[in-house]
Amino acid sequence: MGPAIVWFRRDLRTGDLPTLSAAAGDEVLGLFVLDEALLRPSGAPRRDVLYACLAALDEELGGRLCVVRGDPRVVVPQVARDIGAGAVHVSADFGPYGRARDDAVAREVDLVRTGSPYAVAPGRVTKADGAPYRVFTPYFGRWLDHGWRAPADTSARTVSWLDPGLSIRVPIPRTGPATRERAGERAALARWAEFRDDDLAGYDTGRDRPDLDRTSRMSVYLKYGCIHPRTMLADLAGRSGTGPAAFRRQLAWRDFYADVLHHRPDTARRDYDPRFGALRYDSGPDAESAWSAWCAGRTGYPIVDAGMRQLLAEGWMHNRVRMIVASFLVKDLHLPWWRGARYFMRHLVDGDLASNQHGWQWTAGSGTDAAPYFRVFNPISQGQKFDPDGDYVRRWVPELRGIAGARVHTLADGRPHGYPDPIVDHGIERREALARYGELKRG
Repeated sequence: MGPAIVWFRRDLRTGDLPTLSAAAGDEVLGLFVLDEALLRPSGAPRRDVLYACLAALDEELGGRLCVVRGDPRVVVPQVARDIGAGAVHVSADFGPYGRARDDAVAREVDLVRTGSPYAVAPGRVTKADGAPYRVFTPYFGRWLDHGWRAPADTSARTVSWLDPGLSIRVPIPRTGPATRERAGERAALARWAEFRDDDLAGYDTGRDRPDLDRTSRMSVYLKYGCIHPRTMLADLAGRSGTGPAAFRRQLAWRDFYADVLHHRPDTARRDYDPRFGALRYDSGPDAESAWSAWCAGRTGYPIVDAGMRQLLAEGWMHNRVRMIVASFLVKDLHLPWWRGARYFMRHLVDGDLASNQHGWQWTAGSGTDAAPYFRVFNPISQGQKFDPDGDYVRRWVPELRGIAGARVHTLADGRPHGYPDPIVDHGIERREALARYGELKRG
């Protein structure tokens, strides 16, 4: 049958990797394709993390990861022909682009799909009649009942890796040392162990406090498959309390949104609920000025500006703050959710299409759980509630560091020089948002 190929994508690890079990017994070429269709919409921070994860994987494989550049529909069959491969092993991709790409490759080679990036693959959890869920809570109940497989017992020694002596091989782009230290499977396992031992027990309440920074920070590792959620769920087994339960629920949300996108690939770009396509959005010079202020963290609302500046500085934003800034864009500035979603995907190091697009639609009210359409976050009270001492705002908005305590959210004593006035009046825009949503309901 000849050697085999393990084509890495969103599974940049060797532990708990079912594709290695499927390829065991063969000599294996480890392959990764730098695909411009995926790199182009990614911002520099996410590309840097990808390159650092590839460097870590290459080290784990003893320098034998074959990285090539091009259209996978062309270069994967080409590499298979060049080495006489009998099979190409992958973790199944359920995204719109990934499925079409893999189907095209499968017409040229024996493509063996084993496992997926999810605890429970899309399409596995359904209603009794086989229909997909559109609401998370009942999905979650069935997800728990379904369960998940035990971690696969694999490592870099599971297969015999071939030296990639191919002329089309390209070097892995270099990244800075700080990025390299935080990337790859070893970093993922170390971070998971740190969170599990130090912050998991209090995760249920701590996860909503951006000033405390007690979230897991595992999203970027899940994005690139440096760790599998199954590995984390195995660690959670037998752990009681609200913290482990809340974290397990977050992993289920990730699977749920992947399932939604699998069944409705059109929702990567359009509203899940088509009625919201008629929602009135603002346009013109004033709208574009508001958009620019939101992007730059210059809205005059401290918690919003802190979140947007954290995004630009770190390529990451606390999840509670993601909801606040998304609500502000859609319901205070009356701009379309998909503009914010696209901006996030360009800047987030953990940008995941399913979670990002449907998280934005949840905030906009146009997604699977429709109730939030009338929920308009007050950016001042949200800041007071989740950043009660103002530490998060002062960390990211230097103009406000001289203002002590929670007054940093209200600026009741005046605004320091250089910090803008609010670009909109939240009370007025809340009423306007509800009026526009009311038009949809009446229609």
